Amino acid sequence: MFDDQLLQEAENVLARYRQAGKKLATAESCTGGLIAGCLTEIAGSSDVVDRGFVTYSNEAKVEMLGVSASLLEPPGPGAVSAEVAVAMATGALHASQADVAVSATGIAGPGGATESKPVGLVYLGWASRGGPAQALHQVFPGDRAAVRLATVREALRLFTEALD
Repeated sequence: MFDDQLLQEAENVLARYRQAGKKLATAESCTGGLIAGCLTEIAGSSDVVDRGFVTYSNEAKVEMLGVSASLLEPPGPGAVSAEVAVAMATGALHASQADVAVSATGIAGPGGATESKPVGLVYLGWASRGGPAQALHQVFPGDRAAVRLATVREALRLFTEALD
């Protein structure tokens, strides 16, 4: 599933966190655990990866990460939004021993899109202890697999950026 380049990127993230003495966590919706899966594909990753949350349903986002239901239900921005990405990352940070958490919520397709939220739309959030949580908006091209793998790659980049 993961190509050699993506696994090398994951290995680099783990090495940087290991060197910094930091731990990380993931909160995933559209990727269904692929970010954590990519990181844990690397042997010895357990000293860096604290935990991963797969919160595919809105109920899971509320129950596991403390995302406010008002964000998920109308007239809120909905599950695929910057606000929810930030809330997911913040919730993962609070529910873990991690120093940095990255989240992903989006529309991988082929269904589920609307005029304002096309297939490929992904919001990634990240939060670190003592810093403000942030979100990034991306629209990735391709089919479901391509969107999900592009999201994993971007999440790995954000883990590196959050450490800098």
